Amino acid sequence: MHVLVVHNRYSSAQPSGENNVVDQEVALLRAAGHRVELFERRSDDIAARSLPGKAALPLLVPWNPSVRSELAARLRAGRPDVVHVHNVFPLLSPAVLAACADADVPAVATLHNYTQVCPPGTLQRNGRPCTECIGRAPLPAVRHGCYRNSRLATVPLAISLSANRRRWWSGVERFFCISAAQRDVLVRSGMPPERLAVKHNFVPDPDARRSGDGEHLLYLGRLAETKGVRPLMAAWDRIAADGGVGVPLVIAGAGPLEQEVSAWAAGRDDVRYVGLYDPAQCRQAIARSVAVVAPSTWLEAFGLVVVEAMAAGVPAVAAGHGAFVELVEDGVTGLLHQPGEPASLASCLRRIATEPARNRELGRAARRRYEQGFSPTVGLERLVDGYRTAIAGRSGGGDGPPPVGDDSTGSQRDTRAGRDGGSR
Repeated sequence: MHVLVVHNRYSSAQPSGENNVVDQEVALLRAAGHRVELFERRSDDIAARSLPGKAALPLLVPWNPSVRSELAARLRAGRPDVVHVHNVFPLLSPAVLAACADADVPAVATLHNYTQVCPPGTLQRNGRPCTECIGRAPLPAVRHGCYRNSRLATVPLAISLSANRRRWWSGVERFFCISAAQRDVLVRSGMPPERLAVKHNFVPDPDARRSGDGEHLLYLGRLAETKGVRPLMAAWDRIAADGGVGVPLVIAGAGPLEQEVSAWAAGRDDVRYVGLYDPAQCRQAIARSVAVVAPSTWLEAFGLVVVEAMAAGVPAVAAGHGAFVELVEDGVTGLLHQPGEPASLASCLRRIATEPARNRELGRAARRRYEQGFSPTVGLERLVDGYRTAIAGRSGGGDGPPPVGDDSTGSQRDTRAGRDGGSR
């Protein structure tokens, strides 16, 4: 199969799970013998733009005509079987869909977040879940300045969402939702359910797996309000006041709360703030963990670090909402806590760190769940099935039901099979 991947790469200054997913899918497809080409823009390139070029950038967010022309020409020349769209903000824009229509090439799109219904894509405001814009014009997002706390910065995203909503819904043959929780939100917003397939992200089998009981609890991710960093610090203070759990908390990452986290961790024996880890360091840190902590307060569309932990045979302590409830089976592959509640999080951290025999059972079950639902073999199968469905739909052969395992019902059925067969 000949695939053209379209992606606006996020800034390299911050680790991006989305960039990693794109790179891993490209490598997976190529290793399986498929021909994969890239049509990319990089947010890093914005810094090199002239001052007028930077000033004009918001005008290109809803629609970039030069991208439409360039991509359409490339599609006509190369004639790929399918175009796979990932992120189009801020340099590509939904003009990529018009280019696919111009060249009559079917498009699929992975929805990595909630930008189809929420301008910043987070479904959160002021640290709390927010659904004000779902099913309506995104005026609340502008009023509240939901993107970067700026009304002005939110306007281009809101315009793009409103102006291009129908273009997305009609121009994409198949949307890949990365969790059933995400799909449910999008269906409620009015998106066409027949085009929304659940395709979880896969994770490569790591070169490091846990072999003992673990040395630390690990938070690995962006240091931001939405990731639950403050509830984690509050929970850990409760644990420390009660005498600790015998292992330290390691926090790896960067972001807007970096100074706050660094100051909180300074001088403590029970906390280590280590800054950014490279990919190899991340894998090693996960493999040495008692558990990975994912306390997000926003409705995560997936939860890559949780699945990376599963792959290493490490359980997770995660917030009990969003995609985490389908990734982590409470008491079987990890523990779920009340979102945003330090007391609940502290209780789960105590349990998972002070019951080593039970922890080992959770880790083994987590590894089985990974093998059944998130391995490269499963990821490749579902990815290629989605491409074939999109191609058949464009050619007039896609009016029947989608293949089992590719529609939402099939994906949920696979999840239940993973629970039963792997003691998830």
